[in-house]
Amino acid sequence: MRKKSAGKRFVTPDPKFNDILVGRFINNVLKQGKKHCARKIVYDAFEIAGQRSKDVSGFDVFKKAISNVKPILEIRARRVGGATYQIPTEVRQDRSVALAIRWLINYANDRKDKSMALKLAAEFLAAANNEGGAVKKREDTHKMAEANKAFAHFKF
Repeated sequence: MRKKSAGKRFVTPDPKFNDILVGRFINNVLKQGKKHCARKIVYDAFEIAGQRSKDVSGFDVFKKAISNVKPILEIRARRVGGATYQIPTEVRQDRSVALAIRWLINYANDRKDKSMALKLAAEFLAAANNEGGAVKKREDTHKMAEANKAFAHFKF
């Protein structure tokens, strides 16, 4: 290997909760470099989720949603002797969080609500209750991995 691999970049925590996970989430909501706008959307979503849930803060709903959406297994394609096999592999911690964030944002975008903050809040609440599109995506990913367990011996 000639070149060095890229170093891990560390995300700065958000100013309100001083949490790196919220900072990562804001960076994924970010569009066209408007971080202030992305922060406002996420903080409003926390506020709405906190109001809609009984005696639980919006931040706690968000944490529960992320932990419910994080996948444990995923499938990776691997070519062995001309055939492509779907091999179930364990997901690294940072990748599972990245997938959870991505799925929450994508399925919130697909919702029919007035603003992105309302969409995110609804997806947070659904995911915290083990419902919604993001949780279904995780379950589908796990089902695929389970179905292809026979090819686990091809692991890299």
